[in-house]
Amino acid sequence: QVQLAESGGGSVQEGGSLRLSCASTRSTACMAWFRQAPGKEREGVASIYTGTITYYADSVKGRFTISQDNVKNTLYLQMNSLKREDTGLYYCAADRGLACLNMTATMTSTTPAFPFWGQGTQVTVSS
Repeated sequence: QVQLAESGGGSVQEGGSLRLSCASTRSTACMAWFRQAPGKEREGVASIYTGTITYYADSVKGRFTISQDNVKNTLYLQMNSLKREDTGLYYCAADRGLACLNMTATMTSTTPAFPFWGQGTQVTVSS
């Protein structure tokens, strides 16, 4: 069993930055960030496999960076140049590996195959 705990959310103005963290109780090869805005479906934001292979949604490419500290068992999401449409509840997800074998399919699925999820951290971007 893997337990995940997100932190780092908050309120920021457009153009600002935030760094989200996700502390895991054990190391996993495949980790990801998802978000869900009110009234919208959950959206895959970014994922990372074995600390090196990454995927980003088109909407965040060039602005967000996913990274992983395997010593601390912590996943990060550095978010720069934030936009109002980035507002949402951000979730961390983990899998031992299979979910990252086809990152694009997994991250764009309406039912992403990650068995472990955190409780989420709220990000609010205002103009």
